[in-house]
Amino acid sequence: MRGVPPVALIAAAAVLLAATPAAAVIRPQKGMAGVRLDMTQTQMRSVLGAPTRTKQGMNDFGPYTQFIYPHSITVTFQGNRHVTGISTRGRTEKTERGVGVGSTETAVRQKVGHIHCETISGSHMCHVGSFKVGHRVTVFLISKTGIVKTVTVGFVLD
Repeated sequence: MRGVPPVALIAAAAVLLAATPAAAVIRPQKGMAGVRLDMTQTQMRSVLGAPTRTKQGMNDFGPYTQFIYPHSITVTFQGNRHVTGISTRGRTEKTERGVGVGSTETAVRQKVGHIHCETISGSHMCHVGSFKVGHRVTVFLISKTGIVKTVTVGFVLD
């Protein structure tokens, strides 16, 4: 590449490499994509920016807002105040050990600590944490072919 100083290329590559992994990490029981459970909407927007789509509604727990982002990331605010769940169906978010959507159940079992795998109400999943009200849980939803299809980090509501 003529005209581009090698130092500029190295600096640009360093910035891109440094920025990408931090935003794309699933942190079981804490969050993903740089978003943490319990963040306010303002804090979450300072990390992810404006969503591509917003959905508002009511359910058994009251009002909620969901912000949908590229790479199939959905951030949920049950009660509209703080992040209560972050979910992805995209392949860009991975744990520090490389587990995420597209990983095998075997990889989840081997690389995610404190994991329990079971079938509940016909859905096979591996999870960290307990399904007790108010507790944090990280769920790796497993397809019939043994592949992770969704990862969710959130609070148990009921």
